[in-house]
Amino acid sequence: MGHVRDLPQSASEIPTNVKGEKWAQLGVNVDADFEPLYVVPKDKKKIVTQLKEALKDASELILATDEDREGESISWHLHQLLKPKVPTKRMVFHEITQDAIKKALHNCRNIDEQLVRAQETRRILDRLVGYTLSPLLWKKIARGLSAGRVQSVAVRLLVSREQERRAFKEATYWDLKATLTPPQAKSKKDQTFAAQLVTLAGTRLATGSDFDPKTGKIAAGRNVVLLNQEEAAALKERLSGKSWTVTDIEERPVTRKPAAPFTTSTLQQEANRKLRLSARDTMRIAQSLYEQGYITYMRTDSVHLSEQAIAAARSCVEQLYGKQYLSPQPRQYTTKSKGAQEAHEAIRPAGSTFRTPQETGLGGRELQLYDLIWKRTVACQMADSRQTQITVQLQVEDSGFRSSGKRIDFPGYLRAYVEGSDDPEAALEDQEIILPDLKVGDHPNCNNLEAVGHETQPPARYTEATLVKTLESEGIGRPSTYASIIGTILDKGYAQLVNNALVPTFTAFAVTDLLEKYFPDVVDPSFTSKMEQTLDDIATGEAEWLPYLREFYLGEKGLEPLVKEKEDLIDANKARTVELENLEAKVRIGKFGPYIEVENGDGVVTASIPKDLTPADLDPQKVEILLRQKTSGPDEVGRHPETGEPIYMLIGPYGPYVQLGDKSDENPKPKQASLPKGVKPEDVTLEMAVGLLSLPRTLGTHPETGATIQANLGRFGPYVVHNAKEGKDYRSLKAGDDVLTISLERALELLSEPKKGRSNSSKSKAALRELGSHPEDGEPVNIYDGPYGPYIKHSKTNAKIPEGVSVEDVTLDMAVEALANKTSSGKSTRKTSKSTTKSTTKSTTGSSAKSKAKSSATATKKNS
Repeated sequence: MGHVRDLPQSASEIPTNVKGEKWAQLGVNVDADFEPLYVVPKDKKKIVTQLKEALKDASELILATDEDREGESISWHLHQLLKPKVPTKRMVFHEITQDAIKKALHNCRNIDEQLVRAQETRRILDRLVGYTLSPLLWKKIARGLSAGRVQSVAVRLLVSREQERRAFKEATYWDLKATLTPPQAKSKKDQTFAAQLVTLAGTRLATGSDFDPKTGKIAAGRNVVLLNQEEAAALKERLSGKSWTVTDIEERPVTRKPAAPFTTSTLQQEANRKLRLSARDTMRIAQSLYEQGYITYMRTDSVHLSEQAIAAARSCVEQLYGKQYLSPQPRQYTTKSKGAQEAHEAIRPAGSTFRTPQETGLGGRELQLYDLIWKRTVACQMADSRQTQITVQLQVEDSGFRSSGKRIDFPGYLRAYVEGSDDPEAALEDQEIILPDLKVGDHPNCNNLEAVGHETQPPARYTEATLVKTLESEGIGRPSTYASIIGTILDKGYAQLVNNALVPTFTAFAVTDLLEKYFPDVVDPSFTSKMEQTLDDIATGEAEWLPYLREFYLGEKGLEPLVKEKEDLIDANKARTVELENLEAKVRIGKFGPYIEVENGDGVVTASIPKDLTPADLDPQKVEILLRQKTSGPDEVGRHPETGEPIYMLIGPYGPYVQLGDKSDENPKPKQASLPKGVKPEDVTLEMAVGLLSLPRTLGTHPETGATIQANLGRFGPYVVHNAKEGKDYRSLKAGDDVLTISLERALELLSEPKKGRSNSSKSKAALRELGSHPEDGEPVNIYDGPYGPYIKHSKTNAKIPEGVSVEDVTLDMAVEALANKTSSGKSTRKTSKSTTKSTTKSTTGSSAKSKAKSSATATKKNS
């Protein structure tokens, strides 16, 4: 049920007897030792009434809320409201198991007033910050905005990262990549392996980490060789046909331990990475699983497992994978996050025995999240993974090359759970990079040597997962609040969610700029982290709450006098202006959103900024297009071949679109059509524009029903629809299909396929981006959205998007290189060939052990 009393959330909740008080709206009487005004919210009045009725017939009151600050506070509020006349006990427990509850009933205590005071101080502090600064933002920037003790710091993190992206200077560097075969290979295709140039004449070759992101030049103090395209090509020619020698082979054993079971924070992070779930959705689904009895309590910052849970997990391991996959001793984990209160055990499947995912009867997102929790919990009691990292150094004339491989000697916990993958079997194959049997002094044959260009990438935007991780590592806020904070950031328009990245808006820039200039402490991560520490000290009695609040709010440099002092100094017009580096135009925050303002000879020209145009992407060229559209009218693509009407290219609030004819009293709503995803305005031809404006296209009739079949462009991409009497039947177009040219035969083929729900396979959904044709075979290279994030696909080969690169920044060359790396590293897209390779390189004992566990795990996986 949560809190049964809180500070008033609106004017309607303020009691009549204090409505006239100047502090009533704040909900805290700052002049009376910060006395809070507590009210029972409407949705909690029923439960309070029920409890009061129940107490009439009770001989004892046991308060059994969580043993953290919030839980202690709820117990205190209940005690204040119920006013019990019977003996009262405070029962505490850290796990919801029968033994723990029985033990807790016999070891009750009194309410911890220090914990209560710490929670109350935190609540008052949050109210003072939010209710004092938010009205200032309404006056100076726009209505409806909000500030918050943790929220404003999180927004600043997003804005700072976006500023880094704007300031980023791209750089290019080149190296060589070789495809080699061992000297004993029977054919050039037999056991090929890749090697990359790492040194030239004894000096290390420059890589992306050697560049200064602000200058695009090699960072000071780096002694490296930087190759340009011409130099790389010349070096390639010089090394062609020369003898290669293996100069060193290093095999380094590596042991990897399983991750701890989930806390609230790590569950949010992993669900975002793997399942693309927002923090808010993760908590909503986890709440449902908890209420249905499938998992333990989902708001916890502890990685501790009960003895019952450890026994259940170890039983699962032994049954599904065999004794050899159990850790020698039961594993217990220690919480490392700052200020963890550990009121509950880690998030795990409920009960003394764990139901496998297929035994739950769950479906959809609930099944996926339960599966994630089940795997992580079971894996934490499994044996370590033993691997061997292999590094081969090769020399050809003055050039040093390196080839890296990895052999999984014993998969251990990876057999059940691989972070970032929902299919451990496939992930194990992806992780292995098998190198052929080489010896020092061998002379491998070079099959191919190519010069490869690279571009440095700007720092990656925050995702919900990385933002949660940063907030937790910095000691800012509490994991249980992250979901609501990120939700508020999105709801208030401080960020947009684009391809799983949190992209700050112009409003976020304006608000952060104002707070940084006039209230720097409020958005300073280290200051906020110190506040968290002080609140922790209040909980332990090491700090006094009242002096701290007085100093923070009423002191000489306190928030209240500071706001009064700065309010008159803040120019609203300047506060609404976002100044971006290398941009002469001014961006202002208006009543209806951000807009550009530029002065010309005739006065001031303004133009609205499309909603999907982010601060990082606004450059002088885009400003020129928006202003030209406003002053000179839209660009004309051409004239419609049938009607003779002009077709215009425009940019609206939701992006670029084409329009047939002029808007007038006679034609108030001219026909418009959005551009397909990935199509740039400058690439639109007259033929394409006419085709888009002709949508939906009627392709013909269905041979069985006689109903029409149409092709059209919708919110989620191009599709075909069968307008049958019993209802419309839709199918998304696949990669290579064009909504403007698709035939009736192809549409019928798509419609004949079974309708699929949300799938992990790129075959059932449209591409996020179509990059173009592969230079070798002309097959399409596309980016798809998978369950573990966006990935590149060409034919049957999938490859990860390079680290730190967003979907919109991937180029065709970059994709081709990623695919080539995947292929030449020895990773196969076909399990059969991969299995064959592995069986020839591993011992019989290791293979049989794996085989036994694999058959058990496969049976489980098939059932699920």
